[in-house]
Amino acid sequence: MGRRHTRGGTVTVVGNGPVGQTTALLLARWGIPVTLLDARAERDPIGSKAICQQRDVLEVWDAIGVGRQLADEGVTWGCARTFHRDHELFAQTFVDRGISSFPPFVNISQARTEELLDERIAATSSIDVRWGYEATSVDQNETGVTITCRTGSGEETVTSDYAVVAVGSRGSAIRRQLGVTFDGRSFDDKFLICDIAADIPGWADERRFYFDPEWNPGRQVLIHPCPDSTFRIDWQVPGEYDLEAEEKSGALDARIRKIIGDTDYRIVWKSVYRFHSRVANRMRVDRVLLAGDAAHIVSPFGARGLNSGVADAENAAWKLAFVLRGWADESLLETYHTERHAAAVENIAVTTATMDFLVPQSEDQHRHRCDVLTAAVTDPQARAQVDSGRLAEPFWYVESPLTTIDPERLFAGRPERGCTPAAAPGILVPDTPVTLSGSAGTRLRDIARHGILLLVGDGVDVDEIRSAALAAVHTPIRLVRLSEIDSTGVLTAAVDAKPGEVWVIRPDAYIAAVTDTVDELVSALHRITEPVVAVITSVPAAPDPDRVVAAAVRAEVSVEG
Repeated sequence: MGRRHTRGGTVTVVGNGPVGQTTALLLARWGIPVTLLDARAERDPIGSKAICQQRDVLEVWDAIGVGRQLADEGVTWGCARTFHRDHELFAQTFVDRGISSFPPFVNISQARTEELLDERIAATSSIDVRWGYEATSVDQNETGVTITCRTGSGEETVTSDYAVVAVGSRGSAIRRQLGVTFDGRSFDDKFLICDIAADIPGWADERRFYFDPEWNPGRQVLIHPCPDSTFRIDWQVPGEYDLEAEEKSGALDARIRKIIGDTDYRIVWKSVYRFHSRVANRMRVDRVLLAGDAAHIVSPFGARGLNSGVADAENAAWKLAFVLRGWADESLLETYHTERHAAAVENIAVTTATMDFLVPQSEDQHRHRCDVLTAAVTDPQARAQVDSGRLAEPFWYVESPLTTIDPERLFAGRPERGCTPAAAPGILVPDTPVTLSGSAGTRLRDIARHGILLLVGDGVDVDEIRSAALAAVHTPIRLVRLSEIDSTGVLTAAVDAKPGEVWVIRPDAYIAAVTDTVDELVSALHRITEPVVAVITSVPAAPDPDRVVAAAVRAEVSVEG
């Protein structure tokens, strides 16, 4: 594979939901023009939908200007309580290895999230939004992608260098055209979801999960607080459940009152879902990337749907930008599939285990569930087996071709609920306040998301590292001494950095490598920009023998420290 020094290029994003919106804004942040298409005539702000946003996702949104407002407007919570009938089994809290400026979780309606993202898009001249553009076919060749759309005035085509398909669960036609399968399973039970406006003291800052409560025997209820004294309540109901019939009979009111009592309430939104668990076999097909629910669907217990979709968006955006700007080889795009497909499979495994506990698929599973829940009332070891949903967390790219393994910092496996792994290659770097160029109040992940960040210890020859890095890659690079940005020592302690080390941080704030030699550093940088992967693609990239850092690119490289 060779590098295409295009210093530009365009991307079409199909689907103007939160994953598509985030993708478009992140691409625009990297200087890539975007055409954003949606089959709908306009936004449909109905219901809470995906409400639960995880801390690291808020930081991604902060990079495009909406994270702080979402956190301020939403309901923050840091405790998830799980009950069996009327017994509290455990209260899960969340560990932050750094000092994040965001809470573990924020609940806010998807409609409001989309509204804030729309405002940012409207203020971004490089994003061309087109409503009423239904993508009917996707064609591609060695030079680009052509998307044919059905519009109110006929048929139109949209061309670009690459495309990201983020059409949500409506992606079956495009997946078929691309030859992508969407294997998985569906669950028989349904889930009734109601947004209820009511004054319920004591429930406003925590997630509550009930197994077998007296007001839904044999099944589950999940309660989430939302802004404006609104609560999202999910009931597991039988597969034959009929919402319309329950409303007419008054049974829906009785169902709600069993939980909230005589408190006045108003139903803001209601719906019934049957949950599915599916993942695409390919998330990259040549010049087309699949993201969000178009690539994977999981049950909502654990809030891994939209949160993982935003992670798709960030992964796709920086890699597309690096290729289009001529900073990386086109093979980098194959690592989008490698990394995010592995993340989707992990989410499927976690949420399927939860669903098997919530909705047992066999007599053995049902017996196990009953035994565990009964024992968990008094037995701490049994409580560890209670699965009320492992809440969203970043995926760990420890086996990625972009990651340089450090024998001294090996991934110990999936941590306990609410915990994060120790800092190591493949793990998101802990976020902490840092001081850069005399400016206080900057966060580490702020400065990481502008290119490749090199954090160097006091025992490192900065000039040597600077020269080696500039000669090795074309990318924007920022080099800083760890001691100069970490006056309190919090960051150094959080990552357990040694004086002779260089920490290589990717543009999505993941640790790519920890090295102590120039050769290892150069190798790690090449892993990021020229990954050696088995690329499944029919598109040959033209080789580019020029390995010299062009003056124009060099001018964009910011080296500090």
